[in-house]
Amino acid sequence: MNRKTVNLLLIIIIPLMFFSCDSKKSNQEKRVVIGIVADVQTFNSLFAFSFEEAVIAELLYPGLIGLKWNAEIGKTDAFPMIAKSWQWSEDSSSIKFVLRDDIYWSDGQKLTAEDVIFSYDIFSDPDVQSRLYNTFNQFYTEKDGRIDIDKTFRLISPYELVIYFPKTSVPSINEFDLTLIPKHVFEKLEKKQLANNEINFNPVTCGAFRLKKWERNQSITLETDSISFLFRPGQVPELVFKIVPDYTSRILQLEKGELDLVDAVKVEDVDKLKQNGQLVVVPEFGREYDYIGWNNVDPESFSKGERNPNKLFGSSNIRKAMSMAINRKEIFEEYLQGLGELAASPVSPIFKSAFNKDVKPYDYNPDEAKKLLASEGWKDVDNDGVLEKGSDKFKFTLYYPIGNPLREYASVVIKNNLKSVGIEMIPEKMELGSFIDNLYKKKLDSWMAAWGVSINLKLKIFWYSDPKVASLNFLSYNNLEIDNILDQLDTKITDKRKNELIKEFQVIIHRDEPVTFLYWTPNIVVYNKRIKNLDITPYGVIVHCWEWTLDE
Repeated sequence: MNRKTVNLLLIIIIPLMFFSCDSKKSNQEKRVVIGIVADVQTFNSLFAFSFEEAVIAELLYPGLIGLKWNAEIGKTDAFPMIAKSWQWSEDSSSIKFVLRDDIYWSDGQKLTAEDVIFSYDIFSDPDVQSRLYNTFNQFYTEKDGRIDIDKTFRLISPYELVIYFPKTSVPSINEFDLTLIPKHVFEKLEKKQLANNEINFNPVTCGAFRLKKWERNQSITLETDSISFLFRPGQVPELVFKIVPDYTSRILQLEKGELDLVDAVKVEDVDKLKQNGQLVVVPEFGREYDYIGWNNVDPESFSKGERNPNKLFGSSNIRKAMSMAINRKEIFEEYLQGLGELAASPVSPIFKSAFNKDVKPYDYNPDEAKKLLASEGWKDVDNDGVLEKGSDKFKFTLYYPIGNPLREYASVVIKNNLKSVGIEMIPEKMELGSFIDNLYKKKLDSWMAAWGVSINLKLKIFWYSDPKVASLNFLSYNNLEIDNILDQLDTKITDKRKNELIKEFQVIIHRDEPVTFLYWTPNIVVYNKRIKNLDITPYGVIVHCWEWTLDE
């Protein structure tokens, strides 16, 4: 080959090389890559049980309404989505929805009011066992929990319907953020086999995004749907959910620009990430708190159908003493570096109208803790450093799920704090499945865990005395005053009265101290600053991402 030919080839190849590199870079710049821990098992919103599945399902299947966080008053506001308008009846016993008439499913079929009715029917169907089964207590339902369609819905036209409620229900607009699914697709399928149907991996959708590609255990790519009613010129063309199970790898890829957004970042990584000029760090808190649970009843007697007080933690004075003996502020400032807030009740400060500012966390006061313990008969009679009452030593095991560094650190501090007031605590890690199983069976005397707070502030399921109503009352906490307040919250009352009751609820909980409330833990979100219009709120990180744009 002569020199002239070589030069000619170089002239052709070099621009192609640069074009290829520029093209690759250009493609990368037109997408947002989000790091997630695990792959999904389905794209069907009926069965979106995991966090990752729920986030993606909401982008593929919108609901009648959308919700946005109103920071000024600390609650969600509803805005039109598939429904362009709605009107409550004067007594709130029914609501009329008028739907948009320009929404198409990805297979070309129009979305109508029949899809709405079908969605509520199938989500509540016991044969389907959806993620929301048995949660439609505000609607007319059959004995098996399924919505009574004839009593609940009236179809006026293809784009108008009325939904009716029983006299005993207290419906709110939040009941209607259910993700809708296409009737013409799902009505043909065997309900009991839906969870395993191929449609779960090839979804027919109508959201702002549609599924472009799924590489199992690697990535999920969504692309904008230009015919969607949510489409906006200039919005991010692609969202890539990249599966990176290892935390350290997620942080490294974030720093290198291979990931654009990661949440649940550890506090110890914040300072380093803030030094990266391309990254924005946002600590959001108020949706999750850590706590120490004290079983209010004796586990052994409970297993026999009895409710005898726990010999260690049955008294509110003892539980208050435990809270005063634990230096929560030390854990909060040392490990969480002050990000978040000390907790005093299960009502978060983000709920501004309902939060009781007068309810303060118990101060760290070991001397007062000793006095309370002594008043309950716990004294170190034999001078071995451990309190006793009769033949019982104040000694117990504190269980917590394996794999949580914050709780491992906290358990050491708590052990030392309690030792100084004469209590012997043995920390023990437990596999998550066994831990949850033991909580439901109420086998543990004490444990350390976290609770996530619903954005609609549902309290009854945690704090009501009747275990049939409060399936998550692992403490067997029992207080008739609290039951009365929670029952009133389920009646038709004004928002002002509701907030007054929730404030009263906090006072009583603080007085009883059924658990030791530790701290509201932060969800630290880090994202590349090239993403614009990203609004991180207690309602979520990736919600409304069709509003995102990218720096040119």
